[in-house]
Amino acid sequence: MQNGIKCEQSGFKVCSLCKKVWESRNDFLNDSMVKIIGFIADFEYPEKGLLLFNHTAQGCGTTLVAEVFNFMDLYSGPIYSEGLTGSEECPEHCLDKDNLEKCSAKCAYSHVREIIQIVKKWPKCEPIPAVKSAES
Repeated sequence: MQNGIKCEQSGFKVCSLCKKVWESRNDFLNDSMVKIIGFIADFEYPEKGLLLFNHTAQGCGTTLVAEVFNFMDLYSGPIYSEGLTGSEECPEHCLDKDNLEKCSAKCAYSHVREIIQIVKKWPKCEPIPAVKSAES
């Protein structure tokens, strides 16, 4: 309890609108009702950039935010120290929050673009339709 307000949050992510709880990152990424839609770069600390997701469950549709930091272990390639934003080598993907393309620049943000590709391709578990029993 904080300042007389009961604070309850468990799990990896909680939907602010419908209150669905994803207990783990895998639960979140495997949910077919969760779609990555954008990325907001933090040009000082790449791992603090924000991945944007839509929760497309019926009656919801809210946008959820998660820091890139939560997904860093999914990537095992090179991480460059120099940001190339504004240079000739930069295709400026990070300047457009709706752009989820891979980046070929050897930039401090290119590993984040790789993480986005991993998240986009993450296996999704489609909901299994209810099967009516012979007794119904």
